[in-house]
Amino acid sequence: MIAAPRPQLQFTATDAGRDAEPLDLIFIEGFTGQTVIGIHDSELHRPQTIRIDVTAGLPRPRACDSDHIADTIDYGVVRERLQRLLKEHKLTLLESFAETVADILLHEFGAHWVRVVVVKPKKFDDVEAVGVAIERRRAADPASGRAAPVLSLIGAGMVPGGA
Repeated sequence: MIAAPRPQLQFTATDAGRDAEPLDLIFIEGFTGQTVIGIHDSELHRPQTIRIDVTAGLPRPRACDSDHIADTIDYGVVRERLQRLLKEHKLTLLESFAETVADILLHEFGAHWVRVVVVKPKKFDDVEAVGVAIERRRAADPASGRAAPVLSLIGAGMVPGGA
């Protein structure tokens, strides 16, 4: 059996954002599980195998100095979260599923940048794999950017330009 091709991790941490600080990349490659996902009738009644590759970027995590797992993203906990997602989701499109994985990494695990690849191996007899790859970046904290002065005025009950 020929394995489905996998996107290669051939990028540098700065590829995650050309103008951003370099990132350390934590990844899980080749996670597989069973789930019900799809739009065709044949996909809606029994689980099928999907493969998930995730890469999560963090600005130099404190774990580099502390050597404590609590100071970085624990890929064991990410793996458990992916297993739970496979059981609980009600999504039909790989795109929506990949977006959910990205949101989990950005919001639950504190990643600054993520790349998620979701693949259905052997979906068709004449195709090795179909899938989707997405990249997402955590939104900048508005309080740290140019919007901060305006937001602080609004927070104080003053609306710029208001009477």
